[in-house]
Amino acid sequence: MGDGGEGEGKPHYAGHRERLRERFLKSPGALPDYELLELILFRAIPRRDVKPLAKKLIARFGGFSEVINAEPARLRETKGVSDAILTEFRVVRETGLRLTQSKVLKKEVIGSWDALIDYCSASMAHNPTEQFRILFLDRKNVLIADEVQQKGTVDHTPVYPREVVKRALELNASALILVHNHPSGDPTPSNADVEMTRQIVDTAKPLGIEVHDHLVVGKGRHASFRSLGLM
Repeated sequence: MGDGGEGEGKPHYAGHRERLRERFLKSPGALPDYELLELILFRAIPRRDVKPLAKKLIARFGGFSEVINAEPARLRETKGVSDAILTEFRVVRETGLRLTQSKVLKKEVIGSWDALIDYCSASMAHNPTEQFRILFLDRKNVLIADEVQQKGTVDHTPVYPREVVKRALELNASALILVHNHPSGDPTPSNADVEMTRQIVDTAKPLGIEVHDHLVVGKGRHASFRSLGLM
């Protein structure tokens, strides 16, 4: 006899998996977050019903993106999350990052601003601590390097203007775009952010290096110093 499945010797979840895959192929955008997460979990857990775990993760973290980008230590707090699951999530996260990166690397970024914002958000929006990175541009505003300069705490990252400019000179960069994240999710620039930006601009300008903008990345939002009239 079967075990309550839809066919002799077939577990009950097998038919569900097949139907879910078919629905995904026909209309991927129609799937709710928990079902998209199920598809990822299928690979890590080939012989178990993963719907309860998918729903539990979505309920705890808030959405598909939040689950994929959650810290491994926090994910492990949910019963059923294994090393195999963490690996699958990391693969998805890295794939998304490289896809967004390919749209800006070695390209003229001023004309690809939306793609640049997408890349910065994918790279930094879900980091639990502050991270300060610099996008180095050549004379044609083509992105030649993207480097994390400093990592800090949940609300502070030490930045040294002379080190920023020194690295720009080493790369023969003509312009910079500064980027950092606010783990709180609110991208509103702080007074310290404004002062730090002013110091970098003042250090770079005499050497012919322009600072195009400073972007602050939050969760689903960003702030531009240039658009806000802060530089």
